Amino acid sequence: MTKLFTLLLSVSVVTAFAQNRKIPTDTTVVTTDTATINGKSFQYTATTGTQPVWNADDEPIATLFYTYYERNDIKDRANRPLVISFNGGPGSASVWMHIAYTGPKVLNLDEEGYPVQPYGIKNNPHSILDVADIVYVNPVNTGYSRMIKNKEGKLPNRDTFFGINADIKYLAEWINTFVTRKNRWESPKYLIGESYGGTRVMGLANALQNSQWMYLNGVIMVSPADYKQYNTGQPEYSALNLPYYAATAWYHDKLPSDLQQKDLLEVLPEVENFAINKLMPAIAKGGFISEAEKNSIAEQYAKYSGLSKTAILQNNLDVPTNFFWKDLLRDENGHIIGRLDSRYLGLDKKDIGVKPDYSPELTTWNHAFTPAINYYIREHLKFKTDIKYNMFGSVHPWDDSNDNTRDGLRQAMAQNPYLKVLVQSGYYDGATTYFGAKYTMWQIDPSGKMKDRFAFKGYRSGHMMYIRNEDLKTANDDLREFISNSLSNGKAAKYEVD
Repeated sequence: MTKLFTLLLSVSVVTAFAQNRKIPTDTTVVTTDTATINGKSFQYTATTGTQPVWNADDEPIATLFYTYYERNDIKDRANRPLVISFNGGPGSASVWMHIAYTGPKVLNLDEEGYPVQPYGIKNNPHSILDVADIVYVNPVNTGYSRMIKNKEGKLPNRDTFFGINADIKYLAEWINTFVTRKNRWESPKYLIGESYGGTRVMGLANALQNSQWMYLNGVIMVSPADYKQYNTGQPEYSALNLPYYAATAWYHDKLPSDLQQKDLLEVLPEVENFAINKLMPAIAKGGFISEAEKNSIAEQYAKYSGLSKTAILQNNLDVPTNFFWKDLLRDENGHIIGRLDSRYLGLDKKDIGVKPDYSPELTTWNHAFTPAINYYIREHLKFKTDIKYNMFGSVHPWDDSNDNTRDGLRQAMAQNPYLKVLVQSGYYDGATTYFGAKYTMWQIDPSGKMKDRFAFKGYRSGHMMYIRNEDLKTANDDLREFISNSLSNGKAAKYEVD
């Protein structure tokens, strides 16, 4: 009887102190800190919190977690650029660029971008906070962002959020509210999106202009993922992978000596020319290509890729990236190479097979970024919750139909003479290859009338090129230059005839 009473008492105590684990719908926490960037020190304010997503009846259906940085010594905020930052996935939190690229703090990493214990953060001397204020936005189910139940206790329809066009629609409205709350309508505005975020910001540029009447100065795509390439089902698009294969083979010393002794940037133009002018048409011929041409193409492919001619022929000139990651070093040391950054090495259970067991670079990043962002938000930004921070959230199934984002960006640029585009890519990125990013850039405006408003920058690292210290500095400097070159400086927004 005594044991039963004790058990009942324990249950009642737990019940009395139980709390619902949920994120507040609308809240902010404000902190201040000091940054030293390019040798100059200044104070900044960090506002982190949640802001609702509203439905047509002005009811909150979700809340998005964000972190907003403002430099404090700015008297004229109207001329101060605002950068709105997204990561990708879809389903990835806005963590990677936040604490490894553009923000005032970065992870503890070595010079090449490998994590160093103890996990944590340090000041970022290259952040663009000296020239622009920045907000990092976490879409629904990423970070601390969550859907909200209605009065009947039901969650909204997942289709409201999880698809190319749904994502663009609600985020455009959320940005409108954010800009209004922070009184930034006068400011020059920029979107930056990494990976799937590239697709997102292409679509957002058009949606912001035509649904929210908000015009931008710039769109920045970092290692962009373009579904127009991935969803075609056409094998000739695999030719776009060869320059990446060549870069990675060069890095791992797998090219013939005549190529290996050259600098990477001397090798790549030759490979790009072959890929677009020889390999792509050859693959397009399919089974009706002549044996002589097929063998000639395979031989050159082998020279540029580090793969065997036999393997290339067995793949009918259409070599999957999975196979490349598994095969490049198979016979040399049995290592696999990373998908998102092919400088990384891993070990599979068996050397045999056509694809790696895992992605060595992603596991490395996860075990460095996850503790760092959780520590930083809680201890530095002072935002405390029992909700789990989703590095990757549940957003699938994802509706990628009716993808008109490329043309949406073209339309936004045509309507807005101010709008310029910067593409940044790492040469060793095998997920969203640098040559694929160039191809996307070429296809946005087939007329070529706006090509002088596009810029491409490449770096000697992978998908997150900024984790390598040399590229962290260079890539942020490239952002500064892009922002400076895309400010209006009093010039009217109009087309002029020469």
